[in-house]
Amino acid sequence: MDDQSLLRYSRQIMLEQVDIDGQERLLAGHALVIGAGGLGSPVALYLAAAGLGRLTLADADAVELSNLQRQIAHATADIGRNKAESAREAALALNPGCVIQAIDDYLDGEALARLAAEVDVVLDCTDRFSSRYAINAACRAAGVPLVSGAAIRFSGQLAVFDPRDPDAPCYACLYPPGEEGDEELRCAENGVIAPLVGLIGSFQALEAIKLVSGAGTPHRGLSTFDGLTGQWRHFGVPRDPACPVCAAT
Repeated sequence: MDDQSLLRYSRQIMLEQVDIDGQERLLAGHALVIGAGGLGSPVALYLAAAGLGRLTLADADAVELSNLQRQIAHATADIGRNKAESAREAALALNPGCVIQAIDDYLDGEALARLAAEVDVVLDCTDRFSSRYAINAACRAAGVPLVSGAAIRFSGQLAVFDPRDPDAPCYACLYPPGEEGDEELRCAENGVIAPLVGLIGSFQALEAIKLVSGAGTPHRGLSTFDGLTGQWRHFGVPRDPACPVCAAT
């Protein structure tokens, strides 16, 4: 790091849990952020600001007026632009030293598997169970930690699934395929309070920074937040010995 980098990241470097070594690991790190909407916006901005060296942002959607109530990486002038491109521009404005790639398409199949195998951490900022299952399977196959977030109405949740831990569950252990509930439980149909996605997205970014830098202990289990009462709850999530995704591995 040069003098400018030392100054930029000084408030993190002075933390004994991060220090120079942790910041260097961040600068050498690579995160895949899938979804550049309500959750992906704070994730992209905070990871870039914290000095994660490489970000790959993937989102096929375009910015709409109704997104601007909560998707803080985008502005009114970005309406009609691809969300990944818009978020890339916002993150680079915060930290031009980051290397950021925008993918303006849905990630699945071979492309998803290849990218998951290239990064240090994957952040699932999507809002569909089908996408979450595909991302979970790709991370499990690649042996890469997955930071999963969700937010709807006044309720949010976060979980970290780390296949490097032999006792860790995966997303399919928490929500077995076929038992996930309403596929269309999304913000577009049900609404969401604006700061909730920022809170959960920031939580996701924090966990990614910990995983890459080596600071602290990664989150375990499932944390849920009730925005109407301000209460957090934490649940242990055991690994399912019959899980169709991780039982064999």
